[in-house]
Parts: sequence; C-alpha cells; structure tokens
Amino acid sequence: MGEEIDVETGAWTSRESHVGGGIDSYYEYLLKSALLFGDRDCERMGRESVAAINAHLSEEAGGGLWYGQADMDTGRRTLPEFGALHAFLPGTLALGGDLSRARRLEESCFRMWTLHGIEPETLDYRAMKASSPGYALRPEIIESAYVLYRQTKDPRYLEMGRVFFESLVAHCRTENGYTVLQSVVTKEKGDLMPSYFLAETLKYLYLLFAPDEAVDWKNGVFNTEAHFLKRVPEAR
Repeated sequence: MGEEIDVETGAWTSRESHVGGGIDSYYEYLLKSALLFGDRDCERMGRESVAAINAHLSEEAGGGLWYGQADMDTGRRTLPEFGALHAFLPGTLALGGDLSRARRLEESCFRMWTLHGIEPETLDYRAMKASSPGYALRPEIIESAYVLYRQTKDPRYLEMGRVFFESLVAHCRTENGYTVLQSVVTKEKGDLMPSYFLAETLKYLYLLFAPDEAVDWKNGVFNTEAHFLKRVPEAR
C-alpha cells in the first residue's frame, strides 16, 4: 500500500509505503472488519497486506524489530523511521494472532519511549535518534500494551503501563491538565491538549489496569478512535 492516491484519477501521488500516519488504519480496519463482521474479503486482504509489510518493511536493527519505509513498487528501503503513530502495530499483530512479532515490536516501541523518557513523534531506529522530537500525547503504544496484556496476562505490559503513566505525569502535567511536548529531548512543553488524550490515551491506560470485565473485548473491537464496537449476531 502506498501513501497517497488521487481519488479522481486513481493515480498514486505518493508511492512511499510504511505503517505510520495516513496508512496505519488501513491495516487495522482490514483485520477488525474481519473480526467484527466475519468479512472474508477483508480477512484475505489483511492477511496479504500484513505478509507484504513483514516482507518489505520489517527490519532488524540494534537487536530489535522495526518497520520502516520503502517504495511501494520496488520494495527499496527509503527511510529507517518508526514513530508514535506506528506503535499501533503490535496490538494489531497480536489481534491477528502473531504474538511473537507483536511482543518483539512492542519491546522496540518501549525502547523508543525510554530513550528520552517519553516517545518522539518519529525515530531513526538505526541511529536511535529522534527525527521528529515532539510528543503529541498519542495513545498507540499504550493501546498495544493493553491488547498484549489482555491476550497474554504478562505483567511486563503492566510495568510498561506504569512507566507510560509516570512519564506523562513527570513531563506533560500542567496546572490545568496535560500538554504536548515540543521536544522529548529538552522536555520543552507546548500549549495543547488534544481531545484524543482523554478519549484514547487515558482510556487505554485505565483499561490496562482495569478488571477484565470492564470491557467484553473478546466479543468486539475498538476502532481507531478507541470506541468499542460489539459484535452482534448475524441478522436472519
């Protein structure tokens, strides 16, 4: 899958392929449509798409698993970049049954977080240097920890959640709420609290530590904005 397409002509306007912003929900919704609706076409497309990103975007670097950027036609590597929005993928891989990759990728995400005490928007994972050093209070890494904990009950993910929460309090707390960071390196604060911080980031932090019965997550899915959609019996 490429990055951008002209919806009137069908011509690709950006042939860059990655799993970050602009493409991430494509992979997520193929799987979740299959789980929620039993859609076999989405299941097939999801299976083929994940196989493609595993083959052409995944990369071993610094002892960890990452997903970078490549040309959609040739598979040529173009950028060793992974970031906060990419961090949804461990959860999606886990929901799709690939716990081995999901665990390894979440460990890489956690390494990205702990590099500066909070995650940057994007990271050059070969150089281990923040390429976009801001932090926008994003939820994806926490969502993935939640999904992995619910599937494995491994306390490792509770420990990650503790670190995420303490980092938010230490670096993003203000007198009247929480704010984005201009730089995770300097910890310079911005002046913005996006609504998704309440609707997603804090929701997944709560659910990570909540009892299992808080959400019947085995009989539904969270959409990409953390709204829970329950699976309903097929209409007859």
